[in-house]
Amino acid sequence: MSDQRQRLLDVAQAEGRLTSVVGTVFDRYGAVWAGGAGRAPGLDGQYRIGSITKTMTAVLVVQARDEGLLDLDDRLADHLGDVGYGEVTLRDALAHTSGMQSEPRGPWWERNRGGDFAALVAANDGSGRVAAPGDWFHYSNLGYGLLGEVVARRWGVPWRELVAQRLLRPLGMRATSYLPRPGAQPGWSVDHFTGIRVHEPLTDTGAMAPAGQLWSTLADLVTWGQLLGGARPDVLAPASLAEMQRPVSPDYGLGLMLGVHPGGRLVGHNGSMPGFLAALHVDPDSGIGAAVLANATTGTDPRALAVSLIEGDPDADDDRPEPWRPTIALPREAEGVPGLWFWGNSAQDVRWHNDGLELRSMARGGVVTDRFELRDGALVGVGGYHRGERLEVVRRPDGSVRNLECATFVYTRTPYDPEVGPVG
Repeated sequence: MSDQRQRLLDVAQAEGRLTSVVGTVFDRYGAVWAGGAGRAPGLDGQYRIGSITKTMTAVLVVQARDEGLLDLDDRLADHLGDVGYGEVTLRDALAHTSGMQSEPRGPWWERNRGGDFAALVAANDGSGRVAAPGDWFHYSNLGYGLLGEVVARRWGVPWRELVAQRLLRPLGMRATSYLPRPGAQPGWSVDHFTGIRVHEPLTDTGAMAPAGQLWSTLADLVTWGQLLGGARPDVLAPASLAEMQRPVSPDYGLGLMLGVHPGGRLVGHNGSMPGFLAALHVDPDSGIGAAVLANATTGTDPRALAVSLIEGDPDADDDRPEPWRPTIALPREAEGVPGLWFWGNSAQDVRWHNDGLELRSMARGGVVTDRFELRDGALVGVGGYHRGERLEVVRRPDGSVRNLECATFVYTRTPYDPEVGPVG
């Protein structure tokens, strides 16, 4: 099983172009397996966990209810005063059935230094509503910014300190923090066509922090997963946890994503922020769960990967792919080539990948049809239909690429480009 799980991470890293990906499987007693691929730091490497943060905000709201500080059917206005969406109940905000818009108005909050709560409510007056409360599930990051302020006011402690006081310290989650610790993984995105990496910003999201600010490690997420699986009644009462796990909509409870796997049901959450992907899901009946962390903006479905780690890899005996390597710079021969091309009307995703040029058919779901590598200054087919043939890069006098040609196949930037003439 260990080899099966490791192959899952290897495939995710190679196919998703992930700088690193780490994963663990755990039970009520702790981690039972952990692995990584790419530049993986292990159980103690810190990544941003994005919306897994929401599960902690939700637990704080339920704890406050359990201590008599609020009721889940209270309106936001009962605790925040005259604010937009004040008529929404805490229950609807927790379950994303409030009808609020998905994102707060203003700059893209995940990529910008966040403002304070006054600035947040001033920019969001309630006019962005997409549905009436309770009409349907509509994921709202804004709702969790407001919920964070509710618990902060009820306890008289800023949300940032409240998470540490009531959750992280009692659980011993010493590696989970509001801002990255020294040595934390950098956030990356990857240019779709060239494979060149770009650093993503590491921002303090201010009043929106309760929706996705925190940083953590696999080791700490094991602890949090054990709580979500029912192993820490000292922090969250079993009846309250069961209430959070009950469906409000088919796939969501109170602050928890709900699902199933072949062995039973799952509760937990996915997370994403620019440069990071995360997932934590656990079977509350068996206590078995998995967590995944990656420093990439796209490239893998972290929940599907976490579930696969629990179940194992049915293709474990297949060859493992070559690990993905970030592009440092395009060779001169390939400059201007990666991008969208057409053979007639057929779209081709042309990428520079691991020191070679790959043609992927968009009509066939991105399957690689041809690969070319540099041989004595020429791009030569090493796999696919054009194996052994040269790909000619036809340039204009200014050096820009006009078209590509290979054995009478002509690729143009637009279908049937008249500048090129008849194309085969």
